[in-house]
Amino acid sequence: MGLERLKRLLKEQEGIRLEFKEAFTALPVNLFETICAMLNRDGGDIILGVGDSGNVTGVQHNKTDSIVTNLVNLSNNPQKLDPPFILFPQTYELEGKWVIHIQVPASSQVHKTGNTVFNRSNDGDFKVTQPQQIAEIHNRKAAHYTEGIIYPALRFEDFKADLFPKIKNLIRSYNDNHPWLALTDKQMLEKAGLWKRDIKTAQEGYTLAAVLLFGKDEIIQQVLPYFKIDALVRVEDIYRYDDREYIQTNLIEAYEQLMTFIAKHLPDKFYMEGDQRVSLRNKIFREIVANLIVHREYMNAYPCTFIIYENRVETENANNPHGEGPIDPDRFAPFPKNPAIVKFFMQLGRVDELGSGVLNVNRFIKEYADGGIPQFIEGNVFKTIIPLTAQVTAQVTAQVTAQVEKQDIIIDFCKDPKTTSEIMEYLQLTHREHFRKDILKPLLDNGLLLMTIPDKPNSSKQKYYSKPKEPKNV
Repeated sequence: MGLERLKRLLKEQEGIRLEFKEAFTALPVNLFETICAMLNRDGGDIILGVGDSGNVTGVQHNKTDSIVTNLVNLSNNPQKLDPPFILFPQTYELEGKWVIHIQVPASSQVHKTGNTVFNRSNDGDFKVTQPQQIAEIHNRKAAHYTEGIIYPALRFEDFKADLFPKIKNLIRSYNDNHPWLALTDKQMLEKAGLWKRDIKTAQEGYTLAAVLLFGKDEIIQQVLPYFKIDALVRVEDIYRYDDREYIQTNLIEAYEQLMTFIAKHLPDKFYMEGDQRVSLRNKIFREIVANLIVHREYMNAYPCTFIIYENRVETENANNPHGEGPIDPDRFAPFPKNPAIVKFFMQLGRVDELGSGVLNVNRFIKEYADGGIPQFIEGNVFKTIIPLTAQVTAQVTAQVTAQVEKQDIIIDFCKDPKTTSEIMEYLQLTHREHFRKDILKPLLDNGLLLMTIPDKPNSSKQKYYSKPKEPKNV
């Protein structure tokens, strides 16, 4: 998908979001002025090895690796780019020549190179030296990118300690030479732009993005009391739900919990990519889940939902729009709503280049849903609609029906109070954690089972009893 997008870019003219630069054997001298300007404005694409008119001049092939390595290291070096913003360029072969594509997101921070702030216009990059002009950039970003809100009272101890080794393992599995792997946990947060100092107010500390990515659950709830992701299945019971996962944790683990919910309720489909079998379900829904998480406007209390219906999956989340209406996959310009969170997910390999989600879903849904067309609708609420085929729907319905039948069996069995062990033995189940999370918890959440000792839910003497099921709405 990256090569197809690159070819489309080469047909366009240079502008505020597109720059061509020749770079036969080394990085252009003024490259970081353009990177800095795009970070400070609306982001964009830089293509090395291309003349101003869009003609491919190429990068010397035996120099591409050293140029890319140099660029990655310099983008992570505060002496060159302050604050650092690590970039990951891609190399492509076109017309027998090599080019390097650098996708530069908009940043929620104000960056300098050579101790100078640069901004971007249709005429190129220009220095910003007047304090008032720099303040205007700060104010624009502060109003648009709420992920950068600083919480001075937030301490490193407020972060979930066991997330740090997990994060580094994820980064290592994606890129074992990643420069963040050599950093301490605190240094990694700073390099990721999750700690900052506001040069206008002198306020400094960890940001909202840091809270969302690393915060302990109770800290996240203190900062954002309404924060949640509500995942539901509405196939049989369309007025309430057949199953529900109520997610209120950091974004790293929220992603995993939502993907587990999807794997539980949506079947996969056999698909070969070249000579390798891949999961179509994961190909599609990792993009949907990542976009739901990284592009949400977290200061808006509008509920974030992921709902599986009989013939479609719908998601909704609050949005700070950069456009309005349905997105055309052939003509849209990707724009990050939370640049620091997007950048962090990119380091984990959970997000590819900007815009890849829309393109990949459109590509793979043809196989998963027999030619169905997904919809991405931008506005103050961002909505996606992913079609499901009759075959997929039948499997989802069968799974829901089996779960409902199992619930009915438990409810009937627990007319007299029963312990966890008694219920599991009756159902011939051995996996206690699966039973607690996937079977017992939904029954308790729905009020279909009650505790004999409700004020001590973890008591060793706890038993569960049922009350008659309410009739479904007609």
